[in-house]
Amino acid sequence: MRIVAIIQARMGSTRLPGKVMLDLAGEPMLIRVVNRVRRAVTVDEVVVATSSDPANDRIASLCQDHKVSCFRGSEDDVLDRYHRAALEFNAEAVVRVTSDCPLVDPGIIDRIVGEFIAAHPGVDYISNTMQRSFPRGLDVEVFSMEALVEAELSERDPRLREHVTMPIYCHPDKFVCVNIKNDADLSGMRWTVDTIEDYELVRRIYDYFGNDAFDCKQVVTLLSDNPEWLELNRHIQQKAI
Repeated sequence: MRIVAIIQARMGSTRLPGKVMLDLAGEPMLIRVVNRVRRAVTVDEVVVATSSDPANDRIASLCQDHKVSCFRGSEDDVLDRYHRAALEFNAEAVVRVTSDCPLVDPGIIDRIVGEFIAAHPGVDYISNTMQRSFPRGLDVEVFSMEALVEAELSERDPRLREHVTMPIYCHPDKFVCVNIKNDADLSGMRWTVDTIEDYELVRRIYDYFGNDAFDCKQVVTLLSDNPEWLELNRHIQQKAI
């Protein structure tokens, strides 16, 4: 089964514009995400999916400079963007990752992809997001090309199409969806980057390690040794969907 990881990215952001270009230990955040996803042994190709809006030319140029596959499509219809990117890169299953998750863990990707392959075709969608137990920012969703095609054909609500996978997991009558739980409940930790406070936490983590080769267990240990770091963004509320 050909597994393609598609990382959605854009320059626009309501709370932190241009965040994908923010520096993390000498590299833009987007490249840190790409590097980490590339370490997942179950992934055959990593693609950055951005929009054709000229504001995202910097993302396309960055991908070209770092020899990263890049697809450009709709700005707002992200479901269509994913569908077309998956077709272009011959995906049989898709791993969805967002560019504001620079701590995404390749080991977690491999675990979820492995569970998907073992269960397919009996399962359409597997993630660690439906019932949260991992830190926010380690989000991984895996779904079949068949489910993506069905969602693309049947979903007409533009609000749901902006969020790609909602047309799948919001329809348990049509799709078999499975949630993966962490051994310990770490859902109170916020490792995504949506505000300057989020960035400050992740920046400290990257400054400590100096690279992107660390895993989530090392981050948990680091934060256990520096619990005051967690106060940097504890007050941040996730944007409502």
